[in-house]
Amino acid sequence: MGVITTILVGGVAGWLAGKVMKGEGYGPLMNVLLGILGGFVGEIVFDLVGLKTVGLVGRIVCAFAGSVLVVWLARQLSSK
Repeated sequence: MGVITTILVGGVAGWLAGKVMKGEGYGPLMNVLLGILGGFVGEIVFDLVGLKTVGLVGRIVCAFAGSVLVVWLARQLSSK
């Protein structure tokens, strides 16, 4: 159940990250896909720094942070 929740929450977080971050973006579908990846990245990063996600709100914050990181990295890589 954790993987499904991460995918769903990551998709929403990616859409939100696309709205929050200024710029051209990649479109809604790509933002959602980057958000799903960001949900997994966020969990890994939070675990590495010792932060624990508690409940749905914690997972949303974690996925949003990961999504912003992944969208930012994607923009940096595509601008070169």
